[in-house]
Amino acid sequence: MKKLIFVDDSPLDHYILKRILRKHELDYEVNCTSNGEEVLHFLEQHKWDRELLPDVILLDLYMPLFNGWEFLDKAQQLYNSLSKPVKIYILSASIDPLDINRAKQFPAVKSFVFKPITKESLQKLVDEEMTAK
Repeated sequence: MKKLIFVDDSPLDHYILKRILRKHELDYEVNCTSNGEEVLHFLEQHKWDRELLPDVILLDLYMPLFNGWEFLDKAQQLYNSLSKPVKIYILSASIDPLDINRAKQFPAVKSFVFKPITKESLQKLVDEEMTAK
């Protein structure tokens, strides 16, 4: 089963994602958190364990305390030391072209998905994941 971590400060968005995955029987083990620093610590701690590392991280950009940009800056430093590639998808309500272009500067970022997440956008992400293998 694929592992997905969703970093977002909105419990409603966590609920929507889990509901879509469950309703459409998309095969992901999902962990939701609002704390990107904990995710980075987890990645650092388990960087050699392919079984524990997530396959996908969905990341909101604008969160209080530790935002998605800070997460990406620190994840970029860690990314090459991970024992498998972890794909990061930005999931944001921002439609600012500057945000979209800035996200493209991070090699781990595969795509920019607009909120709210829908079954179609999630299915596209899953399809991308499957064709990348």
